[in-house]
Amino acid sequence: MVPVTSFAGKTVAVFGLGGSGLASCHALKAGGAEVVAGDDGAERLAEAAKAGFITADLRTVDWSRFAALILTPGAPLTHPAPHWSVMMARQAGVEVIGDIELFCRERQRYAPDAPFVAITGTNGKSTTTALIAHLMKVAGYDTQMGGNIGTAILSLEGPRKGRVHVIEMSSYQIDLTPSLDPTVGILINVSEDHIDRHGTVEHYAAVKERLVAGVQSQGTAIIGVDDIWCRAAADRIEQAGKRVVRISVKNPVPDGIYVDHETIWRASGGARSEVARIGGIGSLRGLHNAQNAACASAAALALGVAADDLQKGLRSFPGLAHRMEQVGRRDHVLFVNDSKGTNADAAAHALSSFADIFWIAGGKPKAGGIAGLTDYFPRIRKAYLIGEAAGEFAGTLGASVPHEISQTLDVAVEHAARDAQASGLQEAVVLLSPACASFDQYRNFEIRGTKFRDLVQALPGVKPVTSIA
Repeated sequence: MVPVTSFAGKTVAVFGLGGSGLASCHALKAGGAEVVAGDDGAERLAEAAKAGFITADLRTVDWSRFAALILTPGAPLTHPAPHWSVMMARQAGVEVIGDIELFCRERQRYAPDAPFVAITGTNGKSTTTALIAHLMKVAGYDTQMGGNIGTAILSLEGPRKGRVHVIEMSSYQIDLTPSLDPTVGILINVSEDHIDRHGTVEHYAAVKERLVAGVQSQGTAIIGVDDIWCRAAADRIEQAGKRVVRISVKNPVPDGIYVDHETIWRASGGARSEVARIGGIGSLRGLHNAQNAACASAAALALGVAADDLQKGLRSFPGLAHRMEQVGRRDHVLFVNDSKGTNADAAAHALSSFADIFWIAGGKPKAGGIAGLTDYFPRIRKAYLIGEAAGEFAGTLGASVPHEISQTLDVAVEHAARDAQASGLQEAVVLLSPACASFDQYRNFEIRGTKFRDLVQALPGVKPVTSIA
């Protein structure tokens, strides 16, 4: 845990008592603050009270007693309207911040030179975060990983010299972290997303840019420049005097890091040198993962990781559960769990990574369905449709792609495995990439993905994929 001493002797309100909120309560109390905890849910309030915290309906308390409001990232700060707790805090002149801001203040007070890597982007930030943490561990560094990827930052071990914190940040978390100053900041990409919480794509992109704009004076801003928002951000930050490393998987860059023919290259002064090779690494398959690997490699290099350790780390990266996860193989058939592919854009990454696909898709449909995936239809040998979206998806596939309405995941796995085995293809892929939310049959994508993995590994002759080529 990271004790938060910056509010010692003061009273702090915490709204939102999920994982990061409750961790904030414990960290503030350990640092000498008095905490008043609030939540809209009775169960979470009861859990906080059981842990020994003062709980209250924050609508009815005297806000003049609070030094700060620690807000859950799930509550809106600006759009479509500020959360009621934000309004009450502002009326009382109380600052509104998040748990990562508390970490930043502790780091600034006690270990300002402790390595701190912050990662954001519309897509790929979880994989990039996990890959950086893996690279640092392989290289022998004391490494802590958390933030948006799962473990609340204040539940990690505290910052100190030689300990690397690798932290994934959503745009909501960036909004609540005004003192954000990483050693290495990474902005992978920006595309239109979360407009309901930011109002416009321009505001969303500006929030993302703050993470890399805030790197320390001797730090490094690593920015993917394959979209217009990030290209402009890289130019602005460089003009402000910060060190910028541009990343591209589409074109060589004259100064920066790019990917060409499954090799990561570093360019400088008109010359290039090989950084690492990613060909044949199953967990880093596809152009999107090449971008993730290039960003992660740039971060590792900025922190002093040697080339041999970098290559070793890339090759041993197991990938993330439910994200292009290779869960089994039977003869010429590979089974891939991409349950995290909960919309068409995410499923496109998986479909673009394989040639002969027996595709399991469906669940609770999202706006637009799979109409945007037609370019990938030639890669699909047959589709197996499940859940509420089955009928809609069947209509979109039409005569272009052979398909069946399997209804349930167990039937889809059985039929896809049978057809892939009988296909005679050199590398057939049974791919779960639903292009849908999971709420009609499974509570979340993790449960759906775990069910898929269990079904696959129960098939006769299937062997788990335990190593990366």
